[in-house]
This record gives sequence, C-alpha cells and structure tokens, in this order.
Amino acid sequence: MYAVIRAGGKQYRVAPGDVIRVEKLGTAADAKVQFSDVLAVAAGEGEIAKPQSEALVTGQVVEEGRADKILVFHYKRKKQYKKLRGHRQPFTAVRITEIAYDGHRFTAPDQPKKEVKPKKAAPPAEAETKVEAKAPAPARKAAKKKAVAKKAALKKKK
Repeated sequence: MYAVIRAGGKQYRVAPGDVIRVEKLGTAADAKVQFSDVLAVAAGEGEIAKPQSEALVTGQVVEEGRADKILVFHYKRKKQYKKLRGHRQPFTAVRITEIAYDGHRFTAPDQPKKEVKPKKAAPPAEAETKVEAKAPAPARKAAKKKAVAKKAALKKKK
C-alpha cells in the first residue's frame, strides 16, 4: 500500500513507516501532521486509483533541521566580478504513520521507544593524565650550549 502526496510544492511516494523530508512545516517536534492533498493511492498490486472520496495521510514529526550547504557562485569574466553565497534549506522529517482511503486504514508498526543510556561516572581526579612538565632550567641551558658548540664545530670544518 502506498500513496502519492503533494507537500511543499513537491510530490512524494509514501508508504506506512517511511520517513520523508519535506519543506519546513511550522510544527513542533513529535507533532502529528496530516496531508490531505493525496494524488493517487495504490491498494494492491497494479491497482492505482485517483481518490474520489476523502483520502488522508497522517505522519509524525521526527526532526527538524537544515540540509547540507549548497554554494552559489556568480561570476562574470573580464569584469572582476565574483560573488560566493551559501544556502542551507530547512526541512522537517516526517514518519508516515497511517494512510486512510475508502474506509480502509493502513498503519505503520509502532517504533520502540529509545532508551536513554545512563551516563558513565567521571573517573577520580587522581586517574587524570598528567601533562609532562618541561625539563628543568639547568638541563635546558646545557642542551642549548651543546647546540651552539655543534654549530661552531661545523663552521670550523668549512
């Protein structure tokens, strides 16, 4: 069972349980959404019908977000004109829960609730890794003297 719906100026082929990304809807998370603009319904194999009676597709908002960035670059040669802009299209992800048509209801199986895992306890302060300190000052001075002596020896050989 599937239906073809129109949402946000685009058409989507949906079945119960599908998750689709539509243009941003002005609803909160976990809200119910109804799509009444149903263009076609397929009840069985090879049976596609244009709904004469009231057909309704119901969904639940899963998340809202913005899509990946698209770069828009305008350029005119020989005129020193370049313009670069980015765009991220907002979307609403909707899980289709039910398709109702001609007295029949096709529902999606319920999704199990996500269990929140308990946070791990922080390790004790003694177990934290220590940042190694720099070598003591006398050792640094000795290393510097050796480096200077090495350079001087190289110059003498030349």
